[in-house]
Amino acid sequence: MLVLGSKLLNYPIMSLHVGGEIARTSEVVIDPDGLKVAAYTLTGPTIGNGEYGDILEVSDIREFSNLGMIIDSADVLVYRQDVIRLDRIMSLNFNLVGLRVVSEDGKKIGRVSDYTVDSNSFMVYQIIVRRPFIKSALDPELTINRSQIIEIDDYKITIRHEKEKIAIKERPKEFVPNFVNPFREPNYASESSRDSDTDNSD
Repeated sequence: MLVLGSKLLNYPIMSLHVGGEIARTSEVVIDPDGLKVAAYTLTGPTIGNGEYGDILEVSDIREFSNLGMIIDSADVLVYRQDVIRLDRIMSLNFNLVGLRVVSEDGKKIGRVSDYTVDSNSFMVYQIIVRRPFIKSALDPELTINRSQIIEIDDYKITIRHEKEKIAIKERPKEFVPNFVNPFREPNYASESSRDSDTDNSD
């Protein structure tokens, strides 16, 4: 399932241990080498207080739904300095949104306004590009698949020839989970009613 990156900011972090929300995502940490979400920084009343870290690595996300990102407990949260790989990525200060996008022949395409993430792998699947004012009348937004990206540096993303871009038709649909909500109490009354109906039918 593809999800807009902007939808995953201020997103609830749900703990199975606590049985509810413990934090919210604050900023995304994207590794430009591979263009993948590595982690999210978090905010919350009990986050970053010395007992629990303030960073959630995506590898510790147990489930993903419209309830939030579900983890086992706050014990999986880390501090930046505790993970060398994360510290290296965060030191790059890489911000995908706002980067200029140009074609390989130097033509200006626009700037990244958002991106889509595969909810299973957390790979950045597409970038959404806002066109310059002069070109926006025809194509206000374009989606560019990751396979069309040639190079990424601190200031721009270079893509293959402009003819390969595809105008965005629709935004990714809202994510709807297909698993049982672990935070919802079982509806025993409904189960009893079904059992009763089964007994009466015999």
